Amino acid sequence: MAAVERLNTTSAVRARMSRQKSRDTGIEIALRKILHAAGFRYRVHRRPVKGVRREADLVFGPARVAVFVDGCFWHGCPDHASWPKNNADFWRTKIETNRRRDADTDTRLADEGWLSVRIWEHETVADAAARVIKAVNERR
Repeated sequence: MAAVERLNTTSAVRARMSRQKSRDTGIEIALRKILHAAGFRYRVHRRPVKGVRREADLVFGPARVAVFVDGCFWHGCPDHASWPKNNADFWRTKIETNRRRDADTDTRLADEGWLSVRIWEHETVADAAARVIKAVNERR
């Protein structure tokens, strides 16, 4: 059924969605610059826990903090999520699946002693950096 629904999507929408970056987005890079300038060191786009096939945007290994920068559309931001009218069932399923996977990731990491920090793309970089710095400092 998903293939049939995908056929209903216009080529312009398909082209726009295919250009969406999944890594190294503007907020990710800005966040990394602030954290690095503040003296924090981290790994980029790594799996925090072996055996858990989930990749964090930033990983602070010794502090066991994993940072995820989530897009408002793709992860269903409670403030900014929009529900497309075209292929509504497909998109709702896709976004709800992402939400469930995010919650599962947070649980799996917590079970292994990690803290997940979720940053929404609409947050100011300064606020996001402050949250990450606080989390890392508290866990050192």
